[in-house]
Amino acid sequence: MDIKYIFNQNREWIKKKLEQDPDYFKKLSRSQTPKVLYIGCSDSRVSAEELMGVSPGEVFVHRNMGNMIPNTDLNVMSVINYAVTSLQVDHIVVCGHYECNGVKAALKSEDLGILNPWLRNIRDVYRLHKKELDAITDEQQRYDRLVELNVQEQCVNVIKTAEVQKACRERHLTIHGWVFNIRTGELIDLKIDFDKILNEIMEIYHII
Repeated sequence: MDIKYIFNQNREWIKKKLEQDPDYFKKLSRSQTPKVLYIGCSDSRVSAEELMGVSPGEVFVHRNMGNMIPNTDLNVMSVINYAVTSLQVDHIVVCGHYECNGVKAALKSEDLGILNPWLRNIRDVYRLHKKELDAITDEQQRYDRLVELNVQEQCVNVIKTAEVQKACRERHLTIHGWVFNIRTGELIDLKIDFDKILNEIMEIYHII
């Protein structure tokens, strides 16, 4: 791709927006009041705003490889803290996607260099659910299920944080686990039963 193409597209985008609303950028620059924090994968095929059909300012977005939420990553921890305490979002969405190369790489017994410690988080999800995953004989279905289970575990990691626990207690904050089916374009709500999952472990992670 020619980089000049991007700047040409930017000028066309500005023109289109101003034709629709001459004050569009003036309004956009004033503040942001998103009600949703979206944590998704960095995959170039998965554009958060586009797949949700939302405009700039409506969703606070964080993306990384494999939509991971490890407690040692200050980047994602800072995003969650800011979204919950400053922006006062009402929803936190963790969204994975089928055909995720990060998940596929985590299932391979290979030395992937600097990626090893990051992908180890996904391998830990496999370890936690090994019995279920090993019982799936179809390789594609096993990959897809690990994508779903990874979303589930990252949602649990969100709930482990102090600011989220406090917000859930003091106001209406909801956690959602989604998967984007890249093969059909469909967004799937996994409808995770967090009460059931957390029943036996929340006494360990309860902070507030």
